[in-house]
Amino acid sequence: MYNYNEELLQFIWKHKLLKPVPFISKSGAEIQIIKYGELNKDSGPDFFNAQIKVNGIVLAGNIELHIRTSDWLKHNHQNDSAYNNIILHAVFDHDLELDQNTKYAVEVLELKELIDPKIFETYASLSSTKDKLPCSAHLKQVNELRFLSWMERMTIERLEEKVLRLENWFQLYEGDFMQTFYTSMLRNFGFKVNALPFELLAKQVPIHLLLKHADNLMQVEALLIGMSGLLDDLFEDKYVQNLQNEFDFLAKKYGLIPLKKELFKFSKLRPANFPTLRLAQFAKLIHIHQNVFTNPQSLVCYSDWMTQLDVRLEGYWQHHYSLKGKATLKELTLGIMSAENIMINTIAPFFFFYFKKLAKPKFAEYCLDLLNTCNAENNAKTKLFEHKKNQIDNASVTQAVINLYDNYCRHKHCLKCGIAASVLNPD
Repeated sequence: MYNYNEELLQFIWKHKLLKPVPFISKSGAEIQIIKYGELNKDSGPDFFNAQIKVNGIVLAGNIELHIRTSDWLKHNHQNDSAYNNIILHAVFDHDLELDQNTKYAVEVLELKELIDPKIFETYASLSSTKDKLPCSAHLKQVNELRFLSWMERMTIERLEEKVLRLENWFQLYEGDFMQTFYTSMLRNFGFKVNALPFELLAKQVPIHLLLKHADNLMQVEALLIGMSGLLDDLFEDKYVQNLQNEFDFLAKKYGLIPLKKELFKFSKLRPANFPTLRLAQFAKLIHIHQNVFTNPQSLVCYSDWMTQLDVRLEGYWQHHYSLKGKATLKELTLGIMSAENIMINTIAPFFFFYFKKLAKPKFAEYCLDLLNTCNAENNAKTKLFEHKKNQIDNASVTQAVINLYDNYCRHKHCLKCGIAASVLNPD
């Protein structure tokens, strides 16, 4: 027995995955589908705005799909006037003559002989597989154009998801674009492990306060590192002691209360990702490039941002990862991969946020240009799509792939995926 359901029938109908044979209704009428209609995701008939031709007569209206004809009664449609404008009742198995269909002269089209059994076989394999990527065995056959077209949609979906977080901050900060951007940027500097504590730090130390002291690098460092609670200890290095003194002065001046230092994680991190070093880099960015925060929309291309994010540390932080760490000879720059990570996860989404808030298409173009220019990301999720690696050649596509996996593949929502038609279609 094949594994089929109404959602699968809707998918087959939407993507026109029926055999190219004449359609004959149960009454013997010849049916030509002119428009299959638009899938209705709310209550009411399954497909709106359809058109069919029955024995040469064109009808316009709605189409309802069921596994069995008797499901019409099971779903109580006979008592719902929303179903009175049905022009076709398409069912997998016609098991009952309905008075409703006779009353409104609705033809019944049985689908079980019109669907290739391979579709059900493939769907069963997708539904039952334990692979992380359900369609991994079928991905090679997916048309390149269809794959890339769906990737474009997935990129936008992921951007829309990121905009929701920005919108929440925007509301929290009462419409302050600068504080919203700064919060997103500082969170990103924490990368995965310290993203949340860096976000909390942004709320404790607003950008407007940091910009007041932007000309004094030590004071910016003292505010960021001090408010993280990481200066709450005894230190031997003279520079770190000076940071403590600066922070004590500024904390009293502004009535500041530091976060708990235990929030910030060092364990299992490479030294280059230590929160102390990332905060020092962020302080240097504010010190040398205030325009990144006051006017980020003026920096519109990849090269602009690479120049701004080329943060080179001096003095103590040129050779130290932490406040108590030993000196190192390694140059502690932000790095191309980290800079691109910030462009992908902060700058591009913020341009898309600008586009949504200000209705200026140029910001959407800036966003997509950045993603198309950044290198493809390499992680566990993108590696699942090895069969399509030739098409996954920039960050726009890898962001799409991440969204595809997170919101579709991981939950086996294959019937909501735009490339599933290529997988299920036996041709």
